[in-house]
Amino acid sequence: MFSNPETQRLVFGRLTLDALPLDQPIVVGTFVVVAILGLALVGALTYYRVWPYLWREWFTSVDHKRIGVMYCVLAIVMLLRGFADAIMMRSQQAIAFGGSEGYLPPHHYDQIFTAHGVIMIFFMAMPFVTGLMNFVVPLQIGARDVAFPFLNNFSFWMTVCGAVLVMISLFVGEFARTGWLAYPPLSELDYSPDVGVDYYIWSLQIAGVGTLLSGVNLIATIVKMRAPGMSLMKMPVFCWTSLCTNILIVAAFPVLTGTLVLLSLDRYVGTNFFTNGFGGSPMMYWNLIWIWGHPEVYILILPAFGVFSEVTSTFCGKPLFGYTSMVYATVVITLLSYLVWLHHFFTMGSGASVNSFFGITTMIISIPTGAKIFNWLFTMYRGRIRFEVPMLWTVGFMITFVIGGMTGVLLAVPPADFVLHNSLFLVAHFHNVIIGGVLFGMMAGVYYWFPKAFGFKLDPFWGKMSFWFWFTGFYFAFMPLYVLGLMGVTRRVNHFDDSSLQVWFVTAAFGALLIAIGIFSSIMQIVVGFLHRDRLRDLTGDPWHGRTLEWSTSSPPPEYNFAFTPVIHELDAWSDMKSRGYARPVEGFRPIHMPKNTAAGLILALFAGICGFGLIWHIWWMAAFGFAALIVTAIGHTFNYRRDFYIPAEHVIRTESERSQLLATQV
Repeated sequence: MFSNPETQRLVFGRLTLDALPLDQPIVVGTFVVVAILGLALVGALTYYRVWPYLWREWFTSVDHKRIGVMYCVLAIVMLLRGFADAIMMRSQQAIAFGGSEGYLPPHHYDQIFTAHGVIMIFFMAMPFVTGLMNFVVPLQIGARDVAFPFLNNFSFWMTVCGAVLVMISLFVGEFARTGWLAYPPLSELDYSPDVGVDYYIWSLQIAGVGTLLSGVNLIATIVKMRAPGMSLMKMPVFCWTSLCTNILIVAAFPVLTGTLVLLSLDRYVGTNFFTNGFGGSPMMYWNLIWIWGHPEVYILILPAFGVFSEVTSTFCGKPLFGYTSMVYATVVITLLSYLVWLHHFFTMGSGASVNSFFGITTMIISIPTGAKIFNWLFTMYRGRIRFEVPMLWTVGFMITFVIGGMTGVLLAVPPADFVLHNSLFLVAHFHNVIIGGVLFGMMAGVYYWFPKAFGFKLDPFWGKMSFWFWFTGFYFAFMPLYVLGLMGVTRRVNHFDDSSLQVWFVTAAFGALLIAIGIFSSIMQIVVGFLHRDRLRDLTGDPWHGRTLEWSTSSPPPEYNFAFTPVIHELDAWSDMKSRGYARPVEGFRPIHMPKNTAAGLILALFAGICGFGLIWHIWWMAAFGFAALIVTAIGHTFNYRRDFYIPAEHVIRTESERSQLLATQV
């Protein structure tokens, strides 16, 4: 475009037409499909004039409930992208034997398995967890919103911005080829001179800011905004797991941020923090990344434990067994999660004493986790179990997660880890606990709280279809990997010479196909639910006969959650209120102070994305503009004194029918 190369570099940095992967048919085909689907969606939203509604009621919303729903929508979208990568890897490994090289070149395959890990952890599991916490926690503690509503909006859009950068890397440039944790020296400039690692760094840095601020927000909400009478030991277990999760976020994510800053300095400035020479140490990166990385595993699983506690109590029709021990177990897991990081690299040569310490602490952390399993089983014992869809996910979790836990204890033994640490056995173990724990928990949570969010249940037929295909597909997909790992087959390989292994990979690919049907069923249960919402609508506000405070409000809850601040007397607040025969007052309402919607969070995240894209491609004027605009917009927003409004008292209950319904069903 510019005849002068210096002008070209000044304006576009490293971005040239060669950055477009036009020579890769798979990428081009994917781009065409995504573009067609995207244009069709935009066209449909434009035709039905949905954009003004989405902008006014959703994109600019500071309502914790809508932000929670948007987090979950983002997670589902990224699940589809991450699973597309997974099924490509499985199909490649199923056919790439002997003389066949498969259909994915090694360069492309390495990008796919890196993107799969990054997307599934950072942009699928984390938004799912954060979305459920955002939606449920304020309702369970009797608060009208989170402590900092605008910060909540900003956090969400920063997460979206990081996800968008990862998606852009599919079509402009390339993604990292380093694995999902970008170990040096492979991620250093000498071995990865392209922009893949830079995409990795800045997408995680931007999304990490959103996650960290969300953690601060939810801690402040739980600590300072509980309803009168709700002491810490009267909080629902989900609130306890959310509190511990966000404490881990606030403690761990700055470590990730600092680690990526040091890696950025190595790549951009020429420092040597993680190089093999000049005083650097790649093993320091491993220590730092896993000091964040292993607490991250518990950041994901603890909210799922909270979901299973709520579901088990509700669908067994009795209080949760061992509430106090559940709380203590959650706190112990939180503390111990910082004492096990080194088991990820027993082979680094730390010596028997260090390896023994971290092996023992890894085994100890299984004790409070096992206590939770027994508490859920004792809650089920002699309970009136209703095998609704959330309960199916819970039972499937208990079976699957115990298997993953046992293989984790095996890997905690240093001599065994020396043999298995770089094999497919480790891949199977990790997916065993993340899919069987986190993803099963999120599926149970979405189905459980969906009627609270939208006022109608999801379709039970497609919900059961989803569970059974996910459950059976998981075992077909990952049990063969345990066998292959014990045979010594290493991970991150896209082609195999030993044809006797092919049957195991074909079985794993068949499992991935079953999971694909499960994902399709999950989407269908939402689509069918919306199409038949009148048939599935539940007018009681409490479709599952829940025991905690969120079920005391209408479904969906009003923007202000509670017209009267509830007073808590017992642990199971809603069950206690119903047993006391309390009825909600229908008069004496006062104006309610609620925050106003704002576009500032989205605009700030947009400028952060512009800055990140400029840094990735060395377009320094773009990076400077994005950063300066970000700062100016943030300062300008602090002078927005008109960000609050009042809901008039006469609008709290608008009709006589609503008044009668609230009187009959709510406290």
